[in-house]
Amino acid sequence: MPSTTETASSAAGAKRGRPGYDQQSVLRIAVDVFNRHGYDATSMGILADNLGISKSAIYHHVPSKGDLLKLALDHALGGLEAILEAPEATSGAADARLEFVLRQTVAVLVDRLPFVTLLLRLRGNTEIERNALERRRTFDHKVAGLISNAGDEGSLRQDIDPRTVTRLLFGMINSIVEWYKPGGSLSPERLADDVITMAFDGLHSQP
Repeated sequence: MPSTTETASSAAGAKRGRPGYDQQSVLRIAVDVFNRHGYDATSMGILADNLGISKSAIYHHVPSKGDLLKLALDHALGGLEAILEAPEATSGAADARLEFVLRQTVAVLVDRLPFVTLLLRLRGNTEIERNALERRRTFDHKVAGLISNAGDEGSLRQDIDPRTVTRLLFGMINSIVEWYKPGGSLSPERLADDVITMAFDGLHSQP
């Protein structure tokens, strides 16, 4: 049986030890710090302070701050890119595919809110950021293609440039990161329904 002194020493050692973070835990906290301070203004020292661990302990999980950014952006973009690979986005009427893509985009945004927020606040100052922005432009371009196809099929109006429609749609959807509060009275499902209604039916009351 350990002595009182040994027990106290063991407890003190436990308090001095770093928290048991894994890479995902480090990533989640890093993303929160990036969103609060800005990526450029966040040093490894600031990250270490927020994690309650040393900088060397962070390097145990990732080689650099840039690697944390890349992991975070891959998480956001991977969710968006997967939408376009789903069967509902690749077959059927173009307007139905567009509705699916928009609805799932809202779902990804809500599910990965801090990560998408970081993506939307990129300034393109690093190669990692520029690559992420290019991937996002590719996603937007494919959505614009769906809008154009729906116009060709006659299910959407054709008097507005598809690229303009895409910018307006994602301007509305992207704004969600600034005001949506997960766990509140507005569920993700109702939020997606409201976005679809606004996008396809507008504000006029139905006859």
